[in-house]
Amino acid sequence: MRWNGDHLIIDVNEIGSPPLISRVKGQIIVTPSAVTDVELPLTTDGAHIWRPFAPTSRISVDLNSKGWQWEGHGYFDANFGTRALEEDFSYWTWGRYPTQGGSTCFYDATRLNGSKLAAAVQFDEKGHASEMPLPPKARLKRSLWAVARETRADAGYQPRQVKNMLDAPFYSRSAVKTQLDGVETVGVHEALDLVRFRNPLLKPMLAVRVPRRARWRFS
Repeated sequence: MRWNGDHLIIDVNEIGSPPLISRVKGQIIVTPSAVTDVELPLTTDGAHIWRPFAPTSRISVDLNSKGWQWEGHGYFDANFGTRALEEDFSYWTWGRYPTQGGSTCFYDATRLNGSKLAAAVQFDEKGHASEMPLPPKARLKRSLWAVARETRADAGYQPRQVKNMLDAPFYSRSAVKTQLDGVETVGVHEALDLVRFRNPLLKPMLAVRVPRRARWRFS
């Protein structure tokens, strides 16, 4: 990963995980409309932080198979923490939806101590962030692994999945259509069940889906 002016360039040279074991090679270019300095603490002691570096971006994908080339709306964010997620959370959902002039993000989490996080943030194209009133929660159908899912939507609107991206016994990532302020939008949604994740029978699956590489480092 490297910056070239205002572009984040990601060079990919990997091997896909089972069952589709194949070479995945190419380049992804992310062009933020702006880079933010926003940080959202997910716990009161700041042990977990969500960092939306570029919530509104353009993305260009060029990989080594037919149909793996596209351009569209994207984002660049990360989570940081000093403790394992399962030490502090039992469940969370997150969503980032393109809106006119920027993006809207929702973060809902249930902590192990019973407290809850409910955040709604609007970003304009210059990266300026502002809190917004929380739309009502709306349930989605469970994932293929029966992970519970919900997002935010205008009252009375029923969100739905339009594309499955990743399905695991404890995690779901998908493209979801919702409606905000009367306008339908499709964004990326995730749901994470950390009660399931703590199950010692499930954790070893991570080593299959996300293998560790010896001597791997950022260049």
